[in-house]
Amino acid sequence: MAGSKLTKADIIDSVYQKTGMDKKDIHGVIDSVLEVIKQGLMDGQVVELRGFGTFEIRLRKGRQKARNPKTGATVSVSSHGVAAFRPGKELKKGVWNITTLNAGSGVGGDDT
Repeated sequence: MAGSKLTKADIIDSVYQKTGMDKKDIHGVIDSVLEVIKQGLMDGQVVELRGFGTFEIRLRKGRQKARNPKTGATVSVSSHGVAAFRPGKELKKGVWNITTLNAGSGVGGDDT
């Protein structure tokens, strides 16, 4: 799990090392959990994971004048939902003293 990203494959490997469960079973469970979270959000539910955080849908107001960043063209954008995450107390406290980020961490930039 070296590097600045933690991928689903890294999570599966970590759970495998801690539990010894079959990797296919772990992959299935993780996919199922993520699917339930995704479906809950699409159904308009707030997903609360105590000790971690809360996922919710927020409404972003539309605008008549927005700009396409690729072409520079002016476009109209209607109101739409966006997925949002609010960290829980434990997560906030755990990351509070982090003062530097690894290059390419994806925070505040695009590393695609």
